Amino acid sequence: MPYYAALLHMLDPEKNKEVLPRHIAYLDQLDQQGKIYGRGPFADGSGGMVIYIADTFEEAREMAQQDPHVVENVRRLELKEWKLWKT
Repeated sequence: MPYYAALLHMLDPEKNKEVLPRHIAYLDQLDQQGKIYGRGPFADGSGGMVIYIADTFEEAREMAQQDPHVVENVRRLELKEWKLWKT
């Protein structure tokens, strides 16, 4: 199954504090469905990343665009297919 990296670039740090609980709840829900490989903020505070597990780019884009951070213009979405190399 393909992986998709959603880079969430910070646009509004103040509004981020308000929307963060909804963002986490949304991702928790997807995580329980097996749709998240990993997630977390960047250490420098510039945003974060979510690795979605999806059948298609379109499915991943739909999930990423429904994230409250994206819906409420707190963070700018950049979505790319990600190749996982295991050693």
